[in-house]
Amino acid sequence: MLDKNIRKLNKYIKPITKSGIKNFINGREVQAVSRATFENHSPVDGSFIAKVSSSDHRDIDKAAMSSAEAFKAWRNIDHKERKAILNSIADNILKYSEEIALLESFDTGQALRFTKKAAVRGAANFRYFAEKAIDAANGLSTPDTHHVNYTMKQAIGPVGVITPWNTPFMLSTWKIAPALAAGCTVVHKPAEFSPVTAQLLVKIAYEAGLPKGVWNTVHGLGESAGKSLTEHEEIKAVAFVGETTTGMHIMRQGAATLKRVHFELGGKNPVIVFDDADLDRALDAVVFMIYSLNGERCTSSSRLLLHQKVYNKFMKRLEERVKALKIGHPLDSNTEIGPLIHKTHQDKVMSYVDIAKEDGAKILVGGSIPKGKLSNGCYVNPILVDGVDKNMRVGQEEIFGPFLSVIKFKTEEEALEIANSVNYGLTAYIWTNNVGRAQRLARDVDAGMVWINSENVRHLPTPFGGVKYSGIGRDGGEYSFDFYMETKNISVAYGTHTIPKLGKLS
Repeated sequence: MLDKNIRKLNKYIKPITKSGIKNFINGREVQAVSRATFENHSPVDGSFIAKVSSSDHRDIDKAAMSSAEAFKAWRNIDHKERKAILNSIADNILKYSEEIALLESFDTGQALRFTKKAAVRGAANFRYFAEKAIDAANGLSTPDTHHVNYTMKQAIGPVGVITPWNTPFMLSTWKIAPALAAGCTVVHKPAEFSPVTAQLLVKIAYEAGLPKGVWNTVHGLGESAGKSLTEHEEIKAVAFVGETTTGMHIMRQGAATLKRVHFELGGKNPVIVFDDADLDRALDAVVFMIYSLNGERCTSSSRLLLHQKVYNKFMKRLEERVKALKIGHPLDSNTEIGPLIHKTHQDKVMSYVDIAKEDGAKILVGGSIPKGKLSNGCYVNPILVDGVDKNMRVGQEEIFGPFLSVIKFKTEEEALEIANSVNYGLTAYIWTNNVGRAQRLARDVDAGMVWINSENVRHLPTPFGGVKYSGIGRDGGEYSFDFYMETKNISVAYGTHTIPKLGKLS
């Protein structure tokens, strides 16, 4: 199966390697104004994928002005036509699903078993927001004695969307679909580590009938293209998914133009397992939520808070499961963990092994780089760390890899105190059959999202986002439109109210 998938990959990737990855502005593919490029390599084996346009403020300006011009028509397009275009994009995503999955796997190192789902999820995002296009402008009726008041929502204008290198295809659709449904136009700046499927996605959109200029994609580095996008006057809002520190920079950069921001940032999420939990299901969820997607996910449960009564029994089973994880080439259908995104990130994750040891924790599993045929890629053996204290760096800092830190607790109150002891607050996972306890913890834990007796299962209408250093704002369903649209109140008088008179002649 691996050889077969590699042959398919070569068919899709050779044209990209030959032509390079360029910007897509005003409905056509163009090189960066400077003609500068940077190289993109696969984390699987370091092999060269393509040269990528390295854009600067001039390219961003062209894209922003194209978006501003296209906005004049796109915001007023008949909702039925907008819906049809978004559904057509969804159809096209499914049409290209095999190509998307293979390219994303090789570009990011994510196992094919997960990237196969990226196209399906991406299509679902467009399909969902296509159905919402007619309702996006809905407001409220707030009548008064002498006036009728009603509100409507209107697209905010051209928006910037900056997406990360982990699950880049799905997260791009997650941001761009509601923006288009709301009537906004988009300038998309993908992460420089994972540019391949962003190029394919924008082409898919135009093939589906999207008017030129509505969606522009500009590649480049954060400090040049990204910074220029967040500072551009024509860009009215920036939606960003990525590291917390970068979000802070974007907020500062957008301040001069009073830009609205939406941030989905980092997490150090707790999974709390009590002694009365269904331990079989909890074990499955714990392993899945930290080791799937190579641990490179903001919602990963990277801190296991484990009740002392089941600590030894649970840890024995957990250790066995982590040792049994299948590491390998991401295009192999048996692989569960592939390489990390880049050598710099591999080094970062591995540095926490030494940090854990220095702080007195114990490495139970992993802590090394695979040898042999995997040594040329950015692989790490999945890591399980025992004896962690909540104040240790591995209990506080986002590592963003297949690295699980385990902390023992005695009481519900202690579990809550440990869970809330970090700067982040994205998700929390609670495992208990005590209904009152589950509700208390869900209420009191610092998190924008809580799952009780479940792993992360996304339902598209529900709000997605965090508190504290994990972000600002919410995605999903109607919540997305709160960001991409302005609310306008219109007041109509009945003609019955008294108007005060000033300067009245006697």
